[in-house]
Formats: sequence, C-alpha cells, structure tokens
Amino acid sequence: MTTITRILIFILIGVVSSVNAQDFQGVATYKTQRKIDIKMDSTKMNDALQKQMMEMMKKQFQKTYTLTFDKSSSLYQQEAELDKPQVGGGFQMSFGSSGSDVFYKNVKNKTYVDQKETMGKNFLIKDSISPIEWQLESDTKHIGEYMCFKATFTKQVPKVNLNFNSNSTIDNEDDEYDEEKKPEMEDRTITAWYTPQIPVSNGPAKYQGLPGLILEVHDGKLTIICSQIVINPKEKVEIEEPTKGKEVNQKEYNDIMEKKTKEMMERYAPSRGSKDGAIHISIGG
Repeated sequence: MTTITRILIFILIGVVSSVNAQDFQGVATYKTQRKIDIKMDSTKMNDALQKQMMEMMKKQFQKTYTLTFDKSSSLYQQEAELDKPQVGGGFQMSFGSSGSDVFYKNVKNKTYVDQKETMGKNFLIKDSISPIEWQLESDTKHIGEYMCFKATFTKQVPKVNLNFNSNSTIDNEDDEYDEEKKPEMEDRTITAWYTPQIPVSNGPAKYQGLPGLILEVHDGKLTIICSQIVINPKEKVEIEEPTKGKEVNQKEYNDIMEKKTKEMMERYAPSRGSKDGAIHISIGG
C-alpha cells in the first residue's frame, strides 16, 4: 500500500467519523519551547545570577497555546500565565508575544488576521496565507491516540545572532550597522506531523496546508507539540476574527518593527572601549 493511499484512507476514516461536518469543531492545546544559546562573562556575573538568568530566559520561551478550530477557520492564542520571575535587582526580561495576542486563520478564504500588542501598541495585521510547498513523507508515528504522517518543506531564513558584547570595540566606521546590507540567509527544513484522523487543513500559528491537523512542528530551534485535543466540546466556542488595533499588512508591520529595532539597537549599543561584561544570545528563528 503506497503512502498516498494510506493517507487517503485515513482522510476517509476521519471524514466518516465526524458526527456532523458542518458543526465539526475542536480545541487543541500546544506546548512550545525554543532552544537558546547563552554565553556570559563569568568574571562579571556570579554563578547564582548566571543560573537564575538562564532559567528565566528558558521559561520565557516555554508557553502554552490553544487552537480552537472548525473546518474552515481557527483561533490560536496563548494561555494566561503568572508573571515571570525576576532576577535580583528587579530586572525582568521579556521576549515574544503578549498574552493578549490572537492569531486568526481562515483556511477556506486563505487569509489571516494577527492581533498583536507590540511595544505598547496594538496592531491588526491582515494578509493572505502564503502557500507552503509541503513534501509528504512516508514516516509515521503516534502522537497520543492519533496516527500521524510526516511532512517537510525547506525555506530560506536570515541568520540570527544577537550579540550584546560590551567588550567589543569598533575599529572602522564601515563595521557599523549598514541599513542597506541584506542579512545573511540560510536554508532551514521544517518538519511537521499531521493526522488525517482530524480532517482540517490547519495547525498552530501559521502552519497549515496539510491533509489533517498538524500536531507537532520542528522549525529550527522552535518546537511545538500538541498535548491535548477535544473534538466537538460540549460548549461551542465562537471563532471570531479579532478587531482590535491599527490595521496594517504583514510588510507594513515588519517595516515598523525593523525601524523600532534599529532605534533600540542604536540607543542601547555598547560604548566603544567599554570594559563591562558580555552576554551573547543566539535565538533560533
């Protein structure tokens, strides 16, 4: 039996098992984590503070999300959580999105709306879903009670290496940040595991486009794994497009963020010849 035949059989089983395709709905819970590489100057920071900072930063990238979905649309939102622990001196570090962010997808109309709170401002990013050129693989595995199939695609991403190093000096004006310089790119293969037993072409965040719900994603240093699924919950959950924030498209939002990031880097860039300690952070995209 070929892989495609097996997939079609599972799709058929999933469709038949749906009580009512028109009212079909589910809620999936996902756990996410992102590996980070941290190097600190041990001469400037004691072991206890280093350990506390590393644990705090790891927890910043461990989050829980819920995906509420039906046959054509979905809402992906981070669950509420307690305030992050602080390092000595009241210093608190925050990465990623706000807990109030909501990501809406309509896989039928191929559109999305991303409601974000960034740097104290609300944005409503509306744009089209970019098609993903998935390659269906023959590998299978179970995630919970669901038989899953492997799919991959390769994309180019900019190399990310955030270097907060105040020991470094600038010897040449040409070494300073060049706004016109394009970032160095590299190939990355994304792996997803999806189950045709839940016949929706959807998944967490922007991942979609497979013949079944995506339950697991490995994208660089980011891992997303489904921990629970409830099909047709007793209380129907409304899937409504978010409406709060300044409306922009994805390119406009990216340009705004790029500008703000440059301003922040210039404001907090280390002084020449500074002898303070160094923290090197490498975060996968």
